[in-house]
Amino acid sequence: MSSPVILGLMTFCFLFFGYLGVPVPFSLMAGVFVGALLADVSLAAIMQKIFDGVDSEALLAIPFFLLVGELMSSANVVIRIANLSLSLVGHIRGGLSQVVVVFSMFFSEMSGSTTADVAVMTRALGGPMKKEGYSPAFIAAIIAAASTIAALVPPSITAVVYGAVGNVSIAGLFMAGVVPGLMIGFGLMIYCFFFGPTGMRRPRAPLKQIVFAAGDAALPMMIPVILLGGILTGAFTPTEAGVVAVIWIIAVVIPALNRGHFKNIPYDFCLAGLIFSLPLITIGAANAFGWMLAYLRGASVIADWIIAIAGNDPHLIMLLLVLLFTVVGDFIEPVPTIIIFMPLVNTLTQAGDINAVHMGVVLIATLAFGLITPPYGLVLLMASKFVGVPFSKALRAALPIYVVFLVTITFTIYFPKVVLWLPKQVIPESVGCFKSPSGTGYICPN
Repeated sequence: MSSPVILGLMTFCFLFFGYLGVPVPFSLMAGVFVGALLADVSLAAIMQKIFDGVDSEALLAIPFFLLVGELMSSANVVIRIANLSLSLVGHIRGGLSQVVVVFSMFFSEMSGSTTADVAVMTRALGGPMKKEGYSPAFIAAIIAAASTIAALVPPSITAVVYGAVGNVSIAGLFMAGVVPGLMIGFGLMIYCFFFGPTGMRRPRAPLKQIVFAAGDAALPMMIPVILLGGILTGAFTPTEAGVVAVIWIIAVVIPALNRGHFKNIPYDFCLAGLIFSLPLITIGAANAFGWMLAYLRGASVIADWIIAIAGNDPHLIMLLLVLLFTVVGDFIEPVPTIIIFMPLVNTLTQAGDINAVHMGVVLIATLAFGLITPPYGLVLLMASKFVGVPFSKALRAALPIYVVFLVTITFTIYFPKVVLWLPKQVIPESVGCFKSPSGTGYICPN
């Protein structure tokens, strides 16, 4: 049987079982086993590829970032960050919708997880927004859109997976994700100011109140400093930075702010491990599916199609990949998408002579956008369920917000110097720069 037919049957099995409600990893494995049987690939080889997918030291960073978010949430420390956000932007038109965005920009730098952001924001701010008269559909839409910032800014779990699978500098992806992450954050604030509900108008917080709120949130706000400072100075790997952040919370934050939470810490560890098991099994299944895709030359065929259209034009190659990832991201979560299509991405990165970190940030931003687009839209679906509004209404409220993401992705594609400026300043080697033979400064590729 020809490779295209086998690939078609694999994809059909995955989509068929997915729409029946079978979890993504098992749907992927159904397609893999069908492909293996038809292509005469041994099941032992498939099992090996599943374990190869999770056998990466870099992936150990994920459970610690998840644990940071879980400890912060369950210990009820995040209310201090919400109060700081309220004192900073609560007086601006849009009120609590502005607070949601700023809160997400703060909390994203601690958890790295979009789903954790959704859960925390709906719990902390969903109720107050309803009381102030915001429509449930808008609440779900703005919370879901703001949560996608976590996919871009450090310590993004999506960036960790992309770097581990694609052999791309994770620290470089962290730094390069700051510009598009801030663009989405400020873009959402501008949207809320001009086009969102007015909300309850509050007086501007006095400087004394802002200082008090900042001092109240100082200990948890040290977590981004620990994570970024350790990674950027080379003191920690991303995994070690996650461990240090967890130790900081347990040894300093919880004793100082919520000592009674100590009895719940074992539960937090168990819950973080349980949450980690979901992406872990998906990573293994997606690695096997991606290997089958490469074995059957599916990635090469798609790459040839894209190169036939775009040639070696890096901008056109990235635009076509964005289109592909937007469609795929409508049906599959970011982690399996990255793993399945990484062989294709690597081929096109070389064909267009594109910086690997630049390509990674473009695709991560695209996959973040896919989290709020139909028919799957994971974080929008979660937000609508938490808020208690039909997905269709939340989707209609989110449609105008898509402009913010489209502008950000387009900017990221066409202005690589701006996106890569920060990693070039702090970690030049992460974007391919090397020390000048003269011994001073670095030489960086264009």
